[in-house]
Amino acid sequence: MPTIENILWFLFGGLIGGFAWVLAGCLWCITILGIPIGKQCFKMAKLALMPFGSTVEYPDMESCRLYTS
Repeated sequence: MPTIENILWFLFGGLIGGFAWVLAGCLWCITILGIPIGKQCFKMAKLALMPFGSTVEYPDMESCRLYTS
């Protein structure tokens, strides 16, 4: 079922959203400092093109702490 949903999404709006994220990613990748943000834009483009059946994984928050208590 996600295949049919992804095809319908792609035809009725996903293409425009995905293209916008790819364009934003290309613009961010022009500078060295913008490359990490550009890479995230490409991940969002993939999610915008085919959202059904996709999962979003979050990193372990304990390893992301800036300070220790």
